[in-house]
Amino acid sequence: MSDLSSQYWNQLYKSGHTVWDIGYVSTPLKMYFDQLTDKSIRILIPGAGNAYEAEYLFEKGFSETYVLDYAAESLKSFQNRYPDFPKDHLLNADFFEYHGQYDLIVEQTFFSSIPLEMRQVYVDKMHKLLKPGGKVAGLLFGHHFDFHEPPYGGTENEYRSLFGQQFKIKIMNTAHNSIKPRAGRELFFILQKNSS
Repeated sequence: MSDLSSQYWNQLYKSGHTVWDIGYVSTPLKMYFDQLTDKSIRILIPGAGNAYEAEYLFEKGFSETYVLDYAAESLKSFQNRYPDFPKDHLLNADFFEYHGQYDLIVEQTFFSSIPLEMRQVYVDKMHKLLKPGGKVAGLLFGHHFDFHEPPYGGTENEYRSLFGQQFKIKIMNTAHNSIKPRAGRELFFILQKNSS
C-alpha cells in the first residue's frame, strides 16, 4: 500500500510537499503539554514528521520523549533543525512493527495518514504500546474529506466506536483553540488504556 511505504513519505519530505506541517506545536497540544507535571513519563510521538511537539516537550524537561517515523528524511530534518535532541530517541521504524512501553502517546496528524482499513490495527497497536493506565492524547479531524489520499478524516461517532472498547474516552470534543485553517474541524481527545 503506497500510503504506508517509507519511500512514499520520504519523497514527500524530500520534495517539501508537507502541507500538513504548520511549523510549530499546535495550540491544543501545547496547552495540554503545559499542564503535565511529571517530567519522568515516557512519551512517544509516532509519525512525528518534523516533530515540533518533541522539541517543545524536550525543552520543557520531558527528557524521556521519543520520536518515531517511517521516513528517515523527516528524522534527518528534525535532527538538523534541533541537534540537541538525543539521537537514540529518534526511532526510524514502522509503527506497526515497533515494540516499547510508554506512559503517553501523542497523536498529531499520524492517524489521518493511515488508510481506513488499518484503523483497528492502529488502535490495537496503541493499546499494546501503552503501560497500564497510559494515555493517548492529541487531535483528530472531525469530518470526512472528499479525496482518496491522506489526510483521511472521520466523525466523533466513528472514533468513539473505534476507540471505545479498548480505551476510556476521557475527553473528545471540538478543539476550541485550533489554528485558524482548522478551526471547528478538529477534535481534541484524551484516551486512557483500559486495564482489561
